[in-house]
Amino acid sequence: MQVLVVAVAAASVPLSAQAPSDRLAAEGGDVVITPILHSSVQIEHAGTVVHIDPWSAGDLSEAKPADLILVTDDPGHHLDPAAIEQLRKPEAPVVLTAAAHARFGDGEVLANGERGVFAGVPVEAVPAYDMTPGQPWHPKGEANGYVLTLGGRRIFFAGVGECVPEIQALADIDVAFLPMNLPVDRMRPRPVAECAKTFRPEVVYLIHYDNATARWFGDPAQPRPDNAEEIAATIQALRNALDGEPIEVRDGDWYPAR
Repeated sequence: MQVLVVAVAAASVPLSAQAPSDRLAAEGGDVVITPILHSSVQIEHAGTVVHIDPWSAGDLSEAKPADLILVTDDPGHHLDPAAIEQLRKPEAPVVLTAAAHARFGDGEVLANGERGVFAGVPVEAVPAYDMTPGQPWHPKGEANGYVLTLGGRRIFFAGVGECVPEIQALADIDVAFLPMNLPVDRMRPRPVAECAKTFRPEVVYLIHYDNATARWFGDPAQPRPDNAEEIAATIQALRNALDGEPIEVRDGDWYPAR
């Protein structure tokens, strides 16, 4: 796991004026973003460590113990009890959906639209669901995205689903993590770009965009998919669709070599 350590200016500098890195200027020190795998990410600020969708198929050897864990859904690459056990500090809250709680048997349920403060971090649950028919289907009410506030920065981590009205209504988002390339043509590059334009974050990180490679990480006995060119083309298509917009696209190292 690798963290970029590019120095940034004072917290008053807008994100759009900074060189691309995994550090975001904020009140009380930088927010540090460390991609791990697929939709698994570590976010740090002022000594507080938040893990979202921790997954033990990724390299957690250098991951920091979690003060807060957020789980967006109940499939194994979102809800991984082994990863939670490995990373969770004693008594650290695990915030998750009702479906995930039913499988995990622990944690605090935050339903769509609810909010709370956990480990000192304000968290809002944003609905994640599909509107276009087709499998795999993500029904309304079963999955969350989350808005968390760290150092005055509002960070939106989308659950898997389409650009639903609740996402379009978001305001004052500094950084958004958005999934791409989902099946049956939901959230391909252009819809992701149009979604970002509705609430205009300063920075977009792509997540959950190479499902074939994610499946290989879950079961590496098979050959790794040879799809690098296809994935690179979709990322470039998103950049093209956002050309001229004041939105910076960042692609973290979500699918590292093993």
